[in-house]
Amino acid sequence: MNKATKILFALLLTLGLAAEEKKVDKQIKTKAKDTCIKKSHYIDLMEITLSAYSTGHIDRYINDVRRDGLKEHGFPRLTANIGILMAHGRRQDLKERFISMMDLCCQQFLKVKAGNEFSVKEIIFCLQELDKTNVISSAKLQEWKKLLAKINPYASYKIYAKSPEDNVFNWAAFSMLSEYMRQAYGLTNAYSDFIDLQAFSQLRHLDENQMYRDPNEPIAYDMVTRGIFAMLLDEGYQGKYQKEWKKCLEATAMPTLYMQSVTGEMPYGGRSNQFVHNEAHVALLMEYYAKTFARKGDMVTAGKFKAAAQRALEYMALWLNKEPITHIKNRFPRNSNYGCERYAYFDKYMITTASFLYFTYRLSDDTISVGELDDKTGVSWQSSDAFHKVFLRAGEYFAEYDYKADYHHDCNGMGRLHKKGAPSELCLSTPCPTDPHYTLDISNSSLLAIAPGICKDGKWQYGTAADSRHIVKSHQAAGETAATSVECVFPGGETVQCNYLLNKDGLQVSLSGKGSLRCLLPVFRFNGEEHTKVTVNKNTLEVVFNGWVCRYMVENGSITDLNLPARNRNGHYDSFAAEGNGELKVQIAIEKSAYIGKK
Repeated sequence: MNKATKILFALLLTLGLAAEEKKVDKQIKTKAKDTCIKKSHYIDLMEITLSAYSTGHIDRYINDVRRDGLKEHGFPRLTANIGILMAHGRRQDLKERFISMMDLCCQQFLKVKAGNEFSVKEIIFCLQELDKTNVISSAKLQEWKKLLAKINPYASYKIYAKSPEDNVFNWAAFSMLSEYMRQAYGLTNAYSDFIDLQAFSQLRHLDENQMYRDPNEPIAYDMVTRGIFAMLLDEGYQGKYQKEWKKCLEATAMPTLYMQSVTGEMPYGGRSNQFVHNEAHVALLMEYYAKTFARKGDMVTAGKFKAAAQRALEYMALWLNKEPITHIKNRFPRNSNYGCERYAYFDKYMITTASFLYFTYRLSDDTISVGELDDKTGVSWQSSDAFHKVFLRAGEYFAEYDYKADYHHDCNGMGRLHKKGAPSELCLSTPCPTDPHYTLDISNSSLLAIAPGICKDGKWQYGTAADSRHIVKSHQAAGETAATSVECVFPGGETVQCNYLLNKDGLQVSLSGKGSLRCLLPVFRFNGEEHTKVTVNKNTLEVVFNGWVCRYMVENGSITDLNLPARNRNGHYDSFAAEGNGELKVQIAIEKSAYIGKK
């Protein structure tokens, strides 16, 4: 797929994205407005994802595995996705490379434990697709199947539950699905008890809302793991724990909808966040829920979930339409690993996007019509304390508050404010931590979110600090508004009452407490490629980027530059603050602007 085709497809999904409209004619724009999500769109985006890997890159990868053996599951994922695309008539130029890669994978599964839990199911999906074609000879397909039939899960997988008492996390879910797919494909019938045991082992990690608690409760791993069970059920699992997992997934349907931003994005929080593959996980769940409600005859709700899947897909298309394609939501050079955990390197996490797009393709049902999502009417939802979040949506805005953050990745405060259609990072998409477990280009970044500050003995303390306590007093929604009230308690016992009101005018922050108060204001500066334009006077601060402006307006105070640089996965920020006495009110609005941005 060439550059022009990629742009056209991204436009088709994003309904005539303003920044790209000059590249297409009126006829294409009109067609885009009438186009809804189809199963084939997932295959199209898979192909765009694969285009991030040049043939030279693939050849180097093959040589590395030949020399060193399989080390992790990025290589089998790349292999499987090439084969799936070939089965769909794409990338026939990679056929000889693909055969070599499949030989390596199927042989290595019997020799090393290198993420086979993740990989085996993907290779089987690939074979299922190839079985429908004559792309690969039947003799070669049979050779690979014989090797896969020899797998013993107890010998080939590294992490799985060995007894009902074992406390293992989501690798066991991946082991379960890989082994289930081997069985469903007819390669074995010996390990049904293994599959059931893994399904049982994961039930202990559910919170009261049936969200999945991986260590430190990262949002991505909740959605990934629920998605694995959605696939298990959709692929026909009839084992001992079918009913339990079906109930779990149904219980999390509406909360999943509430947690999705108006931009289509997964919530922030914890590790493996802000990667392009995140929205593939969201789309997978939304497609599953669309089918769930369609089976019940509730086509209105099914249509909402279908629209939510389309929204996630549109957001992914924005990133996959950039050159060069990156696996994380910034524009820093790939080899800088900016924003990435040690394990979250390009070869593993770029192709993960294609893998979960394919999983979603399998789940997707074209007969369900895309409905409508109401972004104007207010919605509020609070997670369990395990995930420590409050979500607000109203007036085409979306806000996310973290009241007990994982400081390895985030900090306390309002860490996300999005406006429908606007660049996510313009105000803030995820907080700025000080010493995260991912790569930044400075040390000791300033903690930054929309949060209160108070002055004591001439020193400022901020609610972003780990020793601050945030107590959610209430959250509610009515009409086209949503709100939450939070009490921030500082180490010396000082308190600031914080009221956050979301409506069509944006986010209104009202603080009250004794003495001098501040409200931290994140100012976006640089995404690795483009700079913003920032202007400030006594009462108003504006950040302008890619045709949008984030405007901070202080009603009863002034604006101060704290001269504290901050960083997050998306890029560079500066810390500003609104400052007043006793009471402080800040209005944050995101609106269209004529300024595009500069290099």
